[in-house]
Amino acid sequence: MQLKQYYLGCLSHASYLIADPRTKLAAIVDPQRDIQQYLDDLSEGGYTLKYVFLTHFHADFLAGHIELRNRAAARIVMGSRAEAEFEFTAADEGQVFELGDVQIKIMETPGHTPEGISLLVFDRTENATAPQAVLTGDTLFIGDVGRPDLLASIGVTADELAEMLYHSVQRLRDLPDATLVYPAHGAGSMCGKSLSQETVSTIGEQKKFNYALQPMSLDDFKRLVTADQPEAPDYFVYDAIKNRQERPDLDATLSSSLRPLAWKQVLDLQSQGAQVLDVRDAVDFEGAHVAGSINIGLNGKYATWCGTVLNHEQPIVVIAEPGSEEEAVMRLGRIGFDNVAGYLDGGLRALESHPEHLRSIQRITAVALADQLNAAQPPLLLDVRAEQERRSAYIEGSRSIPLPQLMDRMNELPEDRTIAVHCQGGYRSAIACSLLARAGREDLLDVVGGFKAWTASKLPTQGDAPTCESEAACGTAG
Repeated sequence: MQLKQYYLGCLSHASYLIADPRTKLAAIVDPQRDIQQYLDDLSEGGYTLKYVFLTHFHADFLAGHIELRNRAAARIVMGSRAEAEFEFTAADEGQVFELGDVQIKIMETPGHTPEGISLLVFDRTENATAPQAVLTGDTLFIGDVGRPDLLASIGVTADELAEMLYHSVQRLRDLPDATLVYPAHGAGSMCGKSLSQETVSTIGEQKKFNYALQPMSLDDFKRLVTADQPEAPDYFVYDAIKNRQERPDLDATLSSSLRPLAWKQVLDLQSQGAQVLDVRDAVDFEGAHVAGSINIGLNGKYATWCGTVLNHEQPIVVIAEPGSEEEAVMRLGRIGFDNVAGYLDGGLRALESHPEHLRSIQRITAVALADQLNAAQPPLLLDVRAEQERRSAYIEGSRSIPLPQLMDRMNELPEDRTIAVHCQGGYRSAIACSLLARAGREDLLDVVGGFKAWTASKLPTQGDAPTCESEAACGTAG
């Protein structure tokens, strides 16, 4: 049997190819929307794609089931409780899908969503009675379980889902200890709170180290899995609905979105309400950018923060380094943001002779900021990290507004003071500064390197020592 994992770091998403080398039949599980890597591997192995499985309706990305159906004539398979506009096979508990010596058996594991399933994978050349692996979707992660509180499923409460999840986890716990566990997400995903950096484990290891697989009552389980979950982006509900729909595939989206625009067209679209998205690194954006544009750099949790900050109904115009436009648009397509009107032809250099349309944001080091905070008229220090990060440690006197809440809470910030913004490492603070600048704030400072730079400079903090070695470990997505 061939079982290959594809890991997409920017979305902390894992998808899978399962193939039988004898019959040359294959299945893809939880594919991302850009499917060329799967097609390349199928072609290289001489495989025919028979099935594309969705373990559930994903909320954090648009899955590639429609694309694989259109390009490879694959049959879409989901759990029996799923309801969708497109044609699919509704698989019941215990139903087996044959690839030859390889079998895929359905195990209904609701809890993260009502329709959730896990896939037991058997290689009959090795063992016909014990599964070699289980693909758990968002039911069981390495070190965690799927959260039941996303409310992406209309008509089912978080309490009802938590009870379903409890029983599903118990069933997975009863699998043989040697069974390999392959989840749909890893560290940094908002679908759980303490996902491991590891992307594969075993049932035996999870029984030892996963808090959710320890013996406990239903009530204790509910309290544990719902406590301290990261704030879910607004686009999750949108994507969960889109994944149920018959929709255009990614190729169709890219053909209409990858349209070069002259700088005057960009400004006209902006004046009509379009969102101007600058995907360059923060240092380049803050050196010079189009007035009113939003900075979300490609070198970070780009898709997640685009889904958090941008509106999926208003047109988007992309500003990128020449050659990066397609990546920026494609990664928006991964989360179902197909509302791109085009990109600035030639990048920001198209506006070199029109400085009246450009703005800049000042950057400041942690040491220089410390000096300013001790001045007679210090800046207001704004911490845009998540609440669980701030509970670990924070800078005395700073004000906390997590980035997802910033647009709704700007009126809490004084208009007569300079605002210095920091996050954990500098990525989110650049987004925050661009949003503040778009709202008309001019006296802004972006703290280079964020809280990490502050602590590395041996400057004082309040609270406990930092417990999150990375933003991904805190579930903050960048």
